[in-house]
Amino acid sequence: MAAINYYDVILKPVVTEKSMSSMGDKKYTFYVHPEANKIQIKDAVEKMFEGTKVKKVNTMNCDGKQKRRGQTYGFTAKTKKAIVQLTEDSKDIELFAGL
Repeated sequence: MAAINYYDVILKPVVTEKSMSSMGDKKYTFYVHPEANKIQIKDAVEKMFEGTKVKKVNTMNCDGKQKRRGQTYGFTAKTKKAIVQLTEDSKDIELFAGL
C-alpha cells in the first residue's frame, strides 16, 4: 500500500439534503479515499481547512450498486464516506458557506 498524502484523502463533498441539514450541528460529509483511516481523515480536514478542529470522525464503506446494460450485469464502484464533526469553537468550512 502506497502512502496517502493528506490532499489525496478527501475526494469530494457529499451534497445531499440529509448532509446539508446536519451542517447546523457542525457535521460535514465527504467522499474519502477507500484506504484512508480515521486519523488520516482528521489530519486532512485540519490541514486543508484552516481553523478547523475535528472532534470525531465516523466512516462507512458503501458497496457498489448492481446495474444492468442489456443482458449484462455489473456493479458501480465501491465508495467510502466520512462524517466529520467539528468542535464548538472551530471555524466552519467555507466550502459549504454558499449552499
